[in-house]
Amino acid sequence: MALDISGLLNEIVSHAMASGHFERVNAHEPENPPGYGLTCAIWSNRITAIRSSGLDSITARVEVTVRIMSPMFDPPDAIDPTVIAAVDDLCAAYSGDFTLGGLVRHVDLLGAHGTPLDVRAGYLQQDGMKYRVMDITLPLIVNDLWTEAP
Repeated sequence: MALDISGLLNEIVSHAMASGHFERVNAHEPENPPGYGLTCAIWSNRITAIRSSGLDSITARVEVTVRIMSPMFDPPDAIDPTVIAAVDDLCAAYSGDFTLGGLVRHVDLLGAHGTPLDVRAGYLQQDGMKYRVMDITLPLIVNDLWTEAP
């Protein structure tokens, strides 16, 4: 079985688009300023083999970063509530669609195989503009990804 990263990213993009929060949703880590509305960027961050059933195939933990970005605007007190509302809806979607439409064994919400579903806030300076960002670590467990050779 091959890793269907396009299918996984498409499913995660669909969740973000369906939330109605974002002016744009990108399936890549942006290198340019995202614009003036709320933006979501999604990219794969890490793939790690994990212990599984001991059969002849490898299960993997696929870590995806989902970054919500907002330009700094007035009033500043409205920025975090806007971004957190989007984060909350996405985390609820990942909890509710535990297998991402059957593409993964499950979202590792509690971190049985590493970092759990996690959100970290910060700021990003890009091309002279400052953005409020919240990065969601989305850990996905994919069964039987690679066959072990004897």
